[in-house]
Amino acid sequence: MKRILVTGGAGFISSNFIRHLLERTPHEVVSLDALTYAGNLENLADLVSHPRLSIVEGDIRDAGLVREVVGGVDVIVNAAAESHVEKSIAEGAREFVTTNVEGTQILLDAIRETPVDRFILISSSEVYGTALSAPMDEEHPLNPRSPYAATKAGADRLAYAYFVTYGLPVVIVRPFNNYGPRQHPEKALPRFVTQALQDEPLTVHGDGHATRDWLYVEDDAEAIVAAIDADPELVAGEVINVATGVDVSIDRIADLVLDALGKPASLKTHVPERPGQVDRHVGSTEKAKRLLGWTARTPLEEGLERTVAWYRDNESWWKSIGRTQARVFSS
Repeated sequence: MKRILVTGGAGFISSNFIRHLLERTPHEVVSLDALTYAGNLENLADLVSHPRLSIVEGDIRDAGLVREVVGGVDVIVNAAAESHVEKSIAEGAREFVTTNVEGTQILLDAIRETPVDRFILISSSEVYGTALSAPMDEEHPLNPRSPYAATKAGADRLAYAYFVTYGLPVVIVRPFNNYGPRQHPEKALPRFVTQALQDEPLTVHGDGHATRDWLYVEDDAEAIVAAIDADPELVAGEVINVATGVDVSIDRIADLVLDALGKPASLKTHVPERPGQVDRHVGSTEKAKRLLGWTARTPLEEGLERTVAWYRDNESWWKSIGRTQARVFSS
C-alpha cells in the first residue's frame, strides 16, 4: 500500500482519479487543492469521511506547506493546474505561469529534499499543438498554441530536466481530451451538454472542423495507476501519451450530444474561431501499451452516454459551478 499525494485533488481529472484509487486500490490518498473556481470540494463530497482520504486545503506555490505534505507520501501525482485555454487568452498567462510552472518547480525541489518513489506529472497533449503528423507520438515537436499550453510545456520540460539533472523518479503523462462526470462547464463537451439541457444554443468555434482525441476520464485514471505501478526502470524519465488513437470533430461531438438528449439540430450555432485554435489532435497509443500495458477501454458512444446521464442527473452541481464562475470572472 502506498500513500499518494494528488495535487489539485478537487479538480476534474484528479477527483475522478482519487475516486478510482479509493474504489479500486488499497492506497491511501492525500488531496491538496487551493480550491480556486475550478477546484470544487463537491467533487469529493461523498468521500470526505473515507478512512483512506485526507484533504488539505492549500496551494502548490506555498513551499513550506508543500514540504510538510510531501514529507509523508510515497508518490506524487501533480494534477494541479490552471487549465482554461480561453481564460489564458483573455486574461493573460500570469496565474498559469505561477501555478503550472512555478508550482511544479516547488514540488520538484521538495522531493529533492524528501525523496519519493515516483513523481507523476499530468502534462497535456496541448503541448503538441496541431498535428504535423498523425497520430502524434511522444517525439512529435512541442508547438503550444495558447498561453495555457505553453505553461504546460514549460512544466513538462522542467520535470524532465529534473530527471536528467537530479535523477528524480519523474514520469510525464500527456492525456488527450478528457471528458466525463464532474468536468467544469467551461470545457467543450460539458458546455455542450449543459447548453442542450437548458435548450440554449450549442456554441461551436469556427466551422467545428477541429478534431480531438476524446478520452473518458475513468480510462485516464487507469493509465495513471498503471504509471504508478510500472517497473521504475521502464518508465523513469519517460513521456507517455494517454490517448485513444481516434479523433472526432468538435462539430460531430455537438451533434452526438444533441442526439443523446433528443434535442433539435437547430440548437447548434457557430461563433468566431478561437485564437490559437488547434486543428487536429490525435495521439499515438503504442508507447502506453508497451510500457504500461494500457489501452483505452471506453468507446466514445458509451462514455458520452455516461457523461450526458451524469449532467442530466446532477443539475444542481453544474448550475452552482456556473454561478461561482460568473462571480470569479466578474470580480
